[in-house]
Amino acid sequence: MHTAFRPAPPASAPRDPSAGPARTGVLLVNLGTPEAPTPAAVRRYLAEFLHDHRVVDLTRWLWCPVLHFIILPLRSPKVAKAYASIWTPEGSPLLALTKRLTQRVAAALPGADVRFAMRYGQPSVASVLREMDAAGCTRIVVLPMYPQYSASTAASVHDAVMKEVLTWRRQPDLRLLQDYHVDAGWVAAVADSVRAHWAANGRGDKLLMSFHGLPQRFVDAGDPYAAQCRASAEAIAGALGLADGDWALTFQSRFGREPWLQPYTDKTLEQWGAAKAGTVDVLCPGFAVDCLETLEEIAEQNAHAYVEAGGAALRYIPALNDAPAHVAALAALLTRETPSLAEPRPQAEGVASHGAHA
Repeated sequence: MHTAFRPAPPASAPRDPSAGPARTGVLLVNLGTPEAPTPAAVRRYLAEFLHDHRVVDLTRWLWCPVLHFIILPLRSPKVAKAYASIWTPEGSPLLALTKRLTQRVAAALPGADVRFAMRYGQPSVASVLREMDAAGCTRIVVLPMYPQYSASTAASVHDAVMKEVLTWRRQPDLRLLQDYHVDAGWVAAVADSVRAHWAANGRGDKLLMSFHGLPQRFVDAGDPYAAQCRASAEAIAGALGLADGDWALTFQSRFGREPWLQPYTDKTLEQWGAAKAGTVDVLCPGFAVDCLETLEEIAEQNAHAYVEAGGAALRYIPALNDAPAHVAALAALLTRETPSLAEPRPQAEGVASHGAHA
């Protein structure tokens, strides 16, 4: 069985003296994506993802054989086919949209060196942190691109950051952000995106807010994710002026046989379809940018299943992606949490700005 998926990272490279004065860096970290919509690439990606103990906390001697000899051989071709259905000329939507969002946040924060990394896949957290160190970033703020905190997501990002910087001789002044699930700017941006959808397409009969699922036992053990999802949904509904019967919260993307957070998105839509609930607008407030779980699972799979069950139509409202309101909300959040970002970027004469890196 395999227990490592990339070579161990070397210690941080010495800072490049030509990089200029010390600066503040911002690292946006998203989940990750395969490099290609092929079974081999998907298998490499899923192996790294599902080997993370924060994601699957089963005993390694039990989980590793199941993962490598059953799950990966069976799931990789199916998941590759799903990725192929949403792949773009720019590659994975999650990667392309994260890159564009980072570039726009960088433009909104001219005093910072803004970059992005992927928790699984490339560019890795470790490699981008080393680039930031070499570029002179002695202060680094890390924002996991998950509005709601979970140990399986944000804490895993923090693990990857600390694993890298623990090897450095000189560690940076580090700020690890937890979540932004009721941030006023973010809530307003999400609500505005719903209003824009309604203005362009008419208002549906119901609004469904679908969040990524999590095993129920994670929440029972103290994970705040479910409570934060509820708080996010209530804040968005409040901003839209919705009555309780106008919207619902559900959880998608469950895996395995154990109980996950309920109600389930697919089961709810099946029930609504059978009840002839009409047109349903679906929003996924747990995703910063569109990805497999929104574009394929919701906009394709669940939309088809809802109509098959008897519903009129399911209309997916895109994630905030690189919309100006999203950029402004993240820039304001980062500046509020790290006041040094509002300072002009120090730069030695003749040294080019790094900006957002691909």
